[in-house]
Amino acid sequence: MKKYISTGKKDTRSGFGVGLLELGKKNENVMALCADLTGSLKMNAFEDTFPERFIQTGISEANMIGIAAGLTIGGKIPFTGTFANFSTARVMDQIRQSVAYSGKNVKIAASHAGLTLGEDGATHQSLEDIGMIRMLPHMTVVVPCDYNQTRLATIAVGEMVGPVYLRFGRPSWDIFTPAEDPTFQLGKAQVMTEGTDVTIIACGHMVWLSLQAAEQLEAEGISAEVINMHTIKPLDEAAIVASARKTGCVVTAEEHNRYGGLGDAVAQVLGRQLPTPQEYVAVNDTFGESGTPMELMKKYGLDTPDIVAAAKRVVGRK
Repeated sequence: MKKYISTGKKDTRSGFGVGLLELGKKNENVMALCADLTGSLKMNAFEDTFPERFIQTGISEANMIGIAAGLTIGGKIPFTGTFANFSTARVMDQIRQSVAYSGKNVKIAASHAGLTLGEDGATHQSLEDIGMIRMLPHMTVVVPCDYNQTRLATIAVGEMVGPVYLRFGRPSWDIFTPAEDPTFQLGKAQVMTEGTDVTIIACGHMVWLSLQAAEQLEAEGISAEVINMHTIKPLDEAAIVASARKTGCVVTAEEHNRYGGLGDAVAQVLGRQLPTPQEYVAVNDTFGESGTPMELMKKYGLDTPDIVAAAKRVVGRK
């Protein structure tokens, strides 16, 4: 089994900030808007370098989405920045009517997603956002796995045409993908490790934990295939079916509610094309609470041992 080694730790939101600045240098039509969280979204460098292309909207997220939609009419490529909860639930009407409905080229950058937002607690921890956004026609949904991939994803979504939801996080997290990765392509799953006994499909922070789980399973004689499903929509259905056909069972791992997210997206594919036993590693239909990121991941069943246990359960169901 291929082994992945952490080359350090860095927050994925910093990958977004670096990628946004690179995009701005390459394309003068790239603009950035922020709802009073410039430092938290790591948009400072873009603002400092291109002040005339940065709009501080203040705490008025709905207005920010409306301005961004309007900017696209003049050929601009706007990135909006705030926490995932405020990027979705607070502005769903504006996203649906002003962005998705007409396919506006707005890039919604959503930071501090999931439980790993940590101490800010349930009111700020977005666990429903993937489900909400992936239901909207025309939307692309991307959840990169580490700092390097978030940088690459930011550049990639800026170069494509159409509305995008780009989800990333707050805490320092292991870096394990290359800075320049020719295998990274929007809409194409990455098979991180090949296996024969169980498929683990993960996104975001859960990819690293899934790789750790695969190593533990290998030590116990279970061969796990780990897939990084960084693009939730459009979903790489062919990769899901091919792996499930090989292993005969699937685990999905996501930092999101068990309803509406990656797990349900995969289940829909398997239900239509290849009915397969599946286990979910996700938040079990509850709100979070205040705590450190890893305390919360452990409490809500999103840690490496939980992925290992789910893999063993689903292997037993084959």
